[in-house]
Amino acid sequence: MTPIADGPLLVEPKRLLLDMAQEHQLSALLRLVVDRLAATPRVAMARIWLMQPSEDFLHLVASAGRSVVDPRIEWTKLDGSFRRIPIGVRKVGRIAATGEPIEAPNLTPTPDWIANPEWIRAEGIAGFGGQPLIHRGRVLGVLAVFARGPVGAECMSWLRTIADHAAAAIATARAFEQIEELRAKLELENEYLREEVIRSGAFGELIGQGPALEAIARQIDLVAPTDSAVLILGESGTGKELVAREVHRRSKRANRALVKVNCAAVPHELYESEFFGHAKGAFTGALRDRAGRFELADSGTLFLDEVGEIPLELQAKLLRVLQEGELERVGEERTRKVNVRIIAATNCDLRAEAEMGRFRQDLYYRLSVFPVELPPLRKRVEDIPLLAEHFVTLIARKIGRPKPRLTLANIQQLQRYHWPGNVRELQHVIERAVITADGNRLTIDLPSNPASPMVKVLAAPAPAATDNRVRTEAEMRRLEADNIRVALQQAKGKVSGVGGAADLLGMKPTTLASRMKALGISR
Repeated sequence: MTPIADGPLLVEPKRLLLDMAQEHQLSALLRLVVDRLAATPRVAMARIWLMQPSEDFLHLVASAGRSVVDPRIEWTKLDGSFRRIPIGVRKVGRIAATGEPIEAPNLTPTPDWIANPEWIRAEGIAGFGGQPLIHRGRVLGVLAVFARGPVGAECMSWLRTIADHAAAAIATARAFEQIEELRAKLELENEYLREEVIRSGAFGELIGQGPALEAIARQIDLVAPTDSAVLILGESGTGKELVAREVHRRSKRANRALVKVNCAAVPHELYESEFFGHAKGAFTGALRDRAGRFELADSGTLFLDEVGEIPLELQAKLLRVLQEGELERVGEERTRKVNVRIIAATNCDLRAEAEMGRFRQDLYYRLSVFPVELPPLRKRVEDIPLLAEHFVTLIARKIGRPKPRLTLANIQQLQRYHWPGNVRELQHVIERAVITADGNRLTIDLPSNPASPMVKVLAAPAPAATDNRVRTEAEMRRLEADNIRVALQQAKGKVSGVGGAADLLGMKPTTLASRMKALGISR
């Protein structure tokens, strides 16, 4: 057995109490306590285990000490057999379970509850003091000291005092950490909100007055006050993110953050970290703890854009978070609770993807509680004038130029185009037109129009190149009447004004009214 070292067991315990009161950073506080307690050779090892909420284990969070058998060995690592101790198991677990200390001033002969008698004999351990860390009646953890030599009554009393002060300091440090986490979270939320405000200016609120948009607005009004998951379907550029913002804005979570994840833009190897966060050192490049998007959206809304791009292996973990509201950061064992509303969006047929096994069916059903399908712009041409006017005003203000006039010819040109890129393409076309505008004149530059149903409907009837048949007057009147009826149908019976039948046909409302009367057409 190694001879017992001389000198005091505790060095300046009063100074330790004062220094603990000044330290508000939890990891530094824990390090301070064990380092000071193990500062003399008479203490072989000092350790602190802490309990985690909703867990039945103690976690080793701080350790200090040095071997006398091999002075190169330091007991500072937090791994090994005793890194996690179940509550009620072994001496440390019993201290946490009962809240009562275990004080063994003299371990000669070696008690049967010692887990490693050989280590006790080799290191000359002759005294043990295990104190519960109790704050306001709640056990936070356990402080344990293994001494080389008997522990006197005065030293044991100091250990009890140090444990009481350490528990209060740990509670205070945790409170400071929570405040810091909330402050950082608020900063991140504010950053997201600033981005959302900037982005919301690109589309404003829902713009339009047609029946398609009215139906979408009614659906938003129905689902927004609930916490149900929403799946927004539609072609690229139809405004799925705008609808997600409207659902959030009209919900009970409107005062919290709307956090967006573009699932198609996240690198495959970073999906788990992006969604759930990571602990410092979890992987190369993880230089600090980082909250994931679920934690950022806690008590708010998480918008998963292009949700069909999430890899299959991550979908099971995502489903668990949606079902149980629990997650663990990458490289961390602590379970965190989150309360998040999910809004997902996709431009693919997610049901077909699920049926073909490329998307989990259980996750699909979880996300599609309330589906909202957005029509393409070519099916809501009545909204094009309002959208175009909105974009002209917004973009002119943005680039600091006088607002050019949007003419009837401009509107007709826009309404004849098929808009494969939908509202996003319309915005870009208008922005380019405002930038290149010559004074008050707005020139719309559109690419070659793909096969457009509108062009087919509104174009003047003309015989095919190989058709040389001469049409009678009655046939021409019938063709003109049919064309006017189609225009009235698309304009919902509206004759004059922007988006009216006269506007679509490129004629004056009075001219259209007289032709309708002559052809016997009613509104």
